Amino acid sequence: MKALRIENLLLHVKEYFLMALGMMLYSFGWIGCIMPARGVGGGAAGLSLVLCHALEQVGFHIQIGTMVFILNAVLLLIAGFIVGWNFGVKTIFCVVVISLGMNFWQDVLPEGDFLHLERILAVILGGILAGIGIALCFAQGGSTGGTDIVAMIINKYRTVSYGKILIFSDFVIIGSSMLVGFHIDTVIYGYVMTAVVGYTVDMIMAGNQQSSQVLIVTHDYEKMADAIANNIHRGVTLIDSEGWYSKEKSKVVMVVCRKRETSMILKFAKTIDPDAFMTVGSVMGVYGKGFEALNKL
Repeated sequence: MKALRIENLLLHVKEYFLMALGMMLYSFGWIGCIMPARGVGGGAAGLSLVLCHALEQVGFHIQIGTMVFILNAVLLLIAGFIVGWNFGVKTIFCVVVISLGMNFWQDVLPEGDFLHLERILAVILGGILAGIGIALCFAQGGSTGGTDIVAMIINKYRTVSYGKILIFSDFVIIGSSMLVGFHIDTVIYGYVMTAVVGYTVDMIMAGNQQSSQVLIVTHDYEKMADAIANNIHRGVTLIDSEGWYSKEKSKVVMVVCRKRETSMILKFAKTIDPDAFMTVGSVMGVYGKGFEALNKL
């Protein structure tokens, strides 16, 4: 029992370390590459950059990391009253690390284009680093806040896919940068950066927007099902099974989840039964509660 607790503690330490590393990469991509290249992007970071630029025009200076924290704090507060306070500690942790990371890099990195890259290369590099950071966060079950929180609020009243919310919000945020003095080339580079971020995340996560079907063969299927339902908060289905060699009847635990939740479920299942036999398959088109709505067909 003590060994299991130590293993769980080390697992949590690893998860939070990787999320912190991802958020530091994300913030470096913004502060070290995108901003020196006079780029802009979507999400909470992009909106924060636009707002900071607007405030500078009236003589008020605020660091972008601080603005990111303020925006996410307001969104989390609104989401808490609308959809409940169930967005998780990992989301709050990632939001705090992003904010601190951006302010840290802004303080320690030299001003101007210290990498001496062509503008388009700097934007692409920043997008790749930001995408890697987001993918690391997603792989550990975390969230970068921003658009995720907005999607949570919108889906309380109307079912809209995460991808559509992301595209629309990024399009509006990047386009709005022209209202505060950015030029059309900045907007174009912003769309390029957003595309690079999205492609990088999808490539690393092997299709983050897809879903996974996890089948777990274990003798402790009741304990496994309860643990996944109560801790991962995903629906579980038990399927009757029989081992052909042993002729032993049992049940298979089936879980359908988002791609980014797969590694978390596998790691958690291993802590319940290290000898469990598990398979993972990609599924296209999952409809019902927690996934796409049937009326979208």
